[in-house]
Amino acid sequence: MDLATIDLGAMELAVNTGWILLGAALVFFMQAGFAMVETGFTRAKNAGNIIMKNLMDFCLGTPIFWFIGFGIMFGGTGKLIGGLDLFTDAGGDWATMIFQTVFCATAATIVSGAMAERTKFSAYCIYSMVISAFIYPISGHWIWGGGWLAQLGFHDFAGSTAVHMVGGVAAFIGAAILGPRIGKYGRDGKARAIPGHSLTLGALGVFILWFCWFGFNGCSTVALTDGAAETAARVFVTTNLAAAVATVTVMCITWIRYKKPDVSMTLNGTLAGLVAITAGCDVVTPAGAALIGIIAGFVVVFGIEFIDQVIKVDDPVGAVGVHGLCGATGTILTGLFAYYTGNEITRDGLFYGGGAHMLIVQLLGVAAVIAWVAVTMTVVFRLIEKTIGLRVSPAEEVMGLDKPEHGLTSAYADFMPVVGVLGTAAGEAQAEAHAGTPAQAVPVTRVSGDNPAAMHKVVVVCKQSRFEALKNAMNEIGVTGMTLTNVAGCGVQKGAAEYYRGVPVDVQLLPKIKLEIVVSKVAVEDVVEAARRALYTGHIGDGKIFVYDVADVVKVRTGEHGFDALQDEE
Repeated sequence: MDLATIDLGAMELAVNTGWILLGAALVFFMQAGFAMVETGFTRAKNAGNIIMKNLMDFCLGTPIFWFIGFGIMFGGTGKLIGGLDLFTDAGGDWATMIFQTVFCATAATIVSGAMAERTKFSAYCIYSMVISAFIYPISGHWIWGGGWLAQLGFHDFAGSTAVHMVGGVAAFIGAAILGPRIGKYGRDGKARAIPGHSLTLGALGVFILWFCWFGFNGCSTVALTDGAAETAARVFVTTNLAAAVATVTVMCITWIRYKKPDVSMTLNGTLAGLVAITAGCDVVTPAGAALIGIIAGFVVVFGIEFIDQVIKVDDPVGAVGVHGLCGATGTILTGLFAYYTGNEITRDGLFYGGGAHMLIVQLLGVAAVIAWVAVTMTVVFRLIEKTIGLRVSPAEEVMGLDKPEHGLTSAYADFMPVVGVLGTAAGEAQAEAHAGTPAQAVPVTRVSGDNPAAMHKVVVVCKQSRFEALKNAMNEIGVTGMTLTNVAGCGVQKGAAEYYRGVPVDVQLLPKIKLEIVVSKVAVEDVVEAARRALYTGHIGDGKIFVYDVADVVKVRTGEHGFDALQDEE
């Protein structure tokens, strides 16, 4: 190829457009991260509803933002509003349009977790369309579209305020108007812990979000040419550093306060650092990013506790603390730690001798956006409340929203979450070792005497991980008919002391399985002894075995009673 014939302008355009499109794809995938975080931090009976809301945030927001939102945000350089450019083609700048669309969806989806487990799906869809149509675009125009805040010099590189704080304030207003979930606060007003059903999903969501945040922040340079690559690299460094330091900070805080490092709060700490650094990731040094991460760690822990326990706004996932409080904090801290402009050292932050001007502008911008979103979202949620209603009925809430709102019996239908390692060489060896552990036989009295046709019900409650060993033990003695249920419970000691997001859990309910067996042909003493040998480890939590007398059994298909009804069940 003749280098002289290369169109460098076209090459630069291709590189920069590709960078924007990469960012758009990563920011889009943040929807999956939010879905997993919110699903994991709420109860299983609402999992389908959470997923549906996150899906519709994007699918409703995309055409709404195309129809009106993009024009309001970027259709002109007025101080308050861009303009009306209905069904915009963005002047042919398709990359910018899709990039801004996914940012809009991110702002909308933040609210889902704070209003989880008690919001009507139809009401939520209306909210999602309204915030995408004009609430997010108007404040976004002030910051990114050439509006009055941009003209004052307000700096929010990738959206601590424009995206995250907008979502966080909307989440606070929505959760406050909705009221707390049933059972969240006792009669004495104290907060009760309602743990989410899967920290695994929550952690997956956080890692997805962390990964995608490199596109959220890094690709907001919207170019890789003319020195932008160096800025993008610095953004990657500051973004990652703030997230990591905030995570460590929250772990240490919770370890000191709760005596154990709190998993869910530490996961929130990661997101807190990411949100806080988003405003100034392009202008701060690595040291500044680390300090922002430390401050965000304190803000998210004490902020979530304050919201949950003092002002009593029920936010199941901590969205207000993470996105609202840390979004505002990070934006304000930019006025203290700003060191660069582009790749030049300008020391605009107060701590570097730049004076208070930038800090004042940052404070003004945060206050203005809070006021805008708080007022408009209050009006929107109140109108929804007075018309179609905002909250589901108490009966629907107790049932879980999956069934009444979506006709979904369970998001985990036909899935038996039994934890085990059987099937692997190590698992089989472990099971064999446990099965061979000596256990003293416990005499069992036959409550029905020596009648060979007497029937007994044996109920075994044990760890999920011992199910395969228990099942195999039953098969070896001829018992094949059994009913298995996943349950949660504790002994009379109520379990070890535990905190969830800073709130003590009154009773720690541990996941268990309950195996129910009715036997007649097989001696009940053999069943009990086989179960003991399969379950015994010598440690607390091996389980319990209950034996009951059964008056009768009726086989539905044939109408047979008693011993005859059990013949093909044992």
